[in-house]
Amino acid sequence: MIYKKYFKRIIDLIGAIILFVIFFPISVVTAILIKLDSKGPIFADVPERIGEKGRKFKMYKFRSMIINAHFLLRTDPKLKKLFKEYKKSSYKLKKDPRVTRVGKFIRKHSLDEIPQLLNIIKGEMSLVGPRAYYPDELDNQLIKYPYAKKLVKKVLSVKPGITGLWQVSGRSEINFDKRIAIDAKYIDNISLWEDVKIIIKTPLVMLNGKGAI
Repeated sequence: MIYKKYFKRIIDLIGAIILFVIFFPISVVTAILIKLDSKGPIFADVPERIGEKGRKFKMYKFRSMIINAHFLLRTDPKLKKLFKEYKKSSYKLKKDPRVTRVGKFIRKHSLDEIPQLLNIIKGEMSLVGPRAYYPDELDNQLIKYPYAKKLVKKVLSVKPGITGLWQVSGRSEINFDKRIAIDAKYIDNISLWEDVKIIIKTPLVMLNGKGAI
């Protein structure tokens, strides 16, 4: 498809640059609030994600949790029960004690995702696409949902997106098997019109914060 192969990247690049300019003032305020609210870097200290064709990349996100939150969840004995709940609920937690005060707000309205515009400019992500998973998350989910293996392969054939069909269809309220099916459906129907519809819906989802964690 001509759009998927050529024009999607052009639109991604132009769109990311425009959005970077628009969101720059908000990003500055967000960064200041993060530093005032808790100790630690502005950006999240998380492991690499899996991108197109299984290639790993560093996803940029504003920090919404305490320092070493990802590592602590997997290694701290005090969080063992929480980690089990995390895996059971498709790697999402409705009540996560690791989230900071400012973090709750920026996660609810997806402001923590703004730095991913840099990933788009670098060619690692797209404006619209499937979710980018952690390697261990994907491995464990496939143990739980082995029948989703073919869908995962399809999802990893394209660049992950800042927003996507599953994000505007329920966000974190959707479990992995349904989420991966929705992303696979998007890939089967990639077009300029589908991307435009998802982009138009995204600000509304960001404002009401429905399904966010």
